[in-house]
Amino acid sequence: MNHRVSAATFAEWRKAARSLLTLGAAPHEVDWAAQHEADLFGDAPDAVAGIDAAPSAALRISSSLMTLLEAASCFRAPDRWALLYRILWRSQQGDATAMSAADPDGARLHAMAKAVKREAHKMHAFVRFRERDPAAGDPRFIAWFEPAHDVLADAAGHFARRMGRASWLIVTPDGTAASDGETVRFGPAPAGRPAEVDIDDQGEALWLAYYRSIYNPSRLNAGAMEMHMPVRYWKNLPEGRLIPGLISAAGAGARRVGQAKGVGDRQGTQVRVEAAQAMPVRALPSALSQCRQCDLWRNATQAVAGVGPATAGLMLVGEQPGDQEDLIGVPFAGPAGKVLDRAMQDAGIARDAAYLTNAVKHFKWEPRGKRRIHKTPAQREVDACNPWLRQELAAVAPKVVVALGSTALRAVTGRRDLALSAVQGQVLEVDGRLVVPTWHPSYVLRLPGREEQDAAFQAMLAALQTAKKLLEENVI
Repeated sequence: MNHRVSAATFAEWRKAARSLLTLGAAPHEVDWAAQHEADLFGDAPDAVAGIDAAPSAALRISSSLMTLLEAASCFRAPDRWALLYRILWRSQQGDATAMSAADPDGARLHAMAKAVKREAHKMHAFVRFRERDPAAGDPRFIAWFEPAHDVLADAAGHFARRMGRASWLIVTPDGTAASDGETVRFGPAPAGRPAEVDIDDQGEALWLAYYRSIYNPSRLNAGAMEMHMPVRYWKNLPEGRLIPGLISAAGAGARRVGQAKGVGDRQGTQVRVEAAQAMPVRALPSALSQCRQCDLWRNATQAVAGVGPATAGLMLVGEQPGDQEDLIGVPFAGPAGKVLDRAMQDAGIARDAAYLTNAVKHFKWEPRGKRRIHKTPAQREVDACNPWLRQELAAVAPKVVVALGSTALRAVTGRRDLALSAVQGQVLEVDGRLVVPTWHPSYVLRLPGREEQDAAFQAMLAALQTAKKLLEENVI
């Protein structure tokens, strides 16, 4: 028997779901109508009678799943109640994967809950109260917000704590939340946007002056700003009308000035500063696995640290971990590592006698079919990772460094003007240590012909032999 059911709230959905589970109604047998399309238990007489007559089901459900279901129920999607019931049904049938992020239903459930949590956070951040005329009575403060999901009830508790004993009202297109300083009450949506939410109260000019004064055009990152303060919120923020002009001024030259205009117009020398210098110097995390200096960590399995003796005389520096290194967590563990192993063996260098690392510690890749294909790291990513390489160089204090590839050469020497082809196999002196640049073993693998591969391999072998000779002669 098919059941036509409707729910407007999580409590109504939960009540209907209990009855449906008692009747043994599978997800494909239930039509979850739009929340205002029908009464809670539908219009069909058989559906009403069947559900009403069913005893309440004794459900056993984990608190974590219940929390996820309730959070996801606030996500505005036409099939949300059907999805929640399908996951609940699968859970009651013993399918433990129903709430797993690796399962299609579970992945969507987690994504919905995450979106709701993010929207509640945005509401906490972007609601702007205006103070009404005291003669008008309660509420003292009023605000307008347009949430993307049903987060008003959840967010109201935050404002009850924040506003203390003051009376307030938050109006949204779908409902209202009001407090008299003690109790929060919810009501229906108004006919339209109340004019009072746009009052220019006494604090308005003060807030806008403060916003202008703390704005530093030399530190503007429009992309990051729009990520944290999406454009759709600007129209309801007092400072929203300032932002386009501030961005425009930064692009027109204000970015070069590290002072507010009122300060820069005063007598004295104008302070000019580059955007990079205006950014604060951030201390490195205590562990490489916690590094967030660039975005490569987001798509990598793990950070791959260097391996080898803590006081090795020889350090080999590559570009970045590859696909297998990213999974295993050890540098030079993939095909390029096998080429390097063969070259080191031919040069008479034991792998466990050298320290092996990379200029960049996270794997940068792009998808190609089912494979992850290496992508050369950008200079800003090399620069972000350079403090970790410097830390390794200082701790190990190698006498000789072999720079494998152009990225490693620039990272070790700090010079972006060096072309690997011009200095390959030579001996450079950098910061009191000797550096021998040569080809990266992956370059050997990428060459099209056998003769070209052999020539590049012999060049790499010769560089390793040079490094070994320098170590034996102790030329430092």
